[in-house]
Amino acid sequence: MAITKTFCTTREAATLLGVSLTTAQNWVESGLLEAWKTDGGHRRISRESVNKLLGDSSARRSVERSWGQLPQAGGQSRLHILVVEDQLSLLRIYQIRLSVCSMSPIVETAQDGIEALVKIGIKCPDLLITDLQMPHLDGFQMVRTLRTMPACESMEIVVVSGVSEEDIAEAGGLPPGVTVFPKPVPFARLEEIAQKIHDRKAIGASGVKAD
Repeated sequence: MAITKTFCTTREAATLLGVSLTTAQNWVESGLLEAWKTDGGHRRISRESVNKLLGDSSARRSVERSWGQLPQAGGQSRLHILVVEDQLSLLRIYQIRLSVCSMSPIVETAQDGIEALVKIGIKCPDLLITDLQMPHLDGFQMVRTLRTMPACESMEIVVVSGVSEEDIAEAGGLPPGVTVFPKPVPFARLEEIAQKIHDRKAIGASGVKAD
């Protein structure tokens, strides 16, 4: 009796999805494809996550466009966004909607504050978008922790939550400079914020001082 593999290599996933190896690797890094490494250091991708992406062809095309293979003009690094949300369906919507923004950002995801802090410790994003009510380490604790880290001073933080202003204040509030939006997610406003950060990065990379 044949045994169906529950995983595949990155190259096999790229072939199944009809994308380049680089695109498949980027999808793994962004969390769109679930993957892990063997003891020997070889990456294995969940076949279930590949099948899910295959089943949503419109989403696959949208995300593929966001991972364009050509570098941005002038060698400018791409905008890096980290979204922290424990609701998986909403996290996927964030991933797809933000990935197709005009500046083609790198969009990473995390499901709680602990996972987010681990990723931020590896590379601090330009923009953090987070919920407040999450398991293990909630958004309140995470944001307060981040605002004590000098390495993350320039990171913009946006909270999108169903928690009311009164309840936020009762919980001790949030650090200065944190933007708060109520749910449902205001994607147009988030895209505006992302564009402004992208433009600031472009000015900084060019060496031109803003007025």
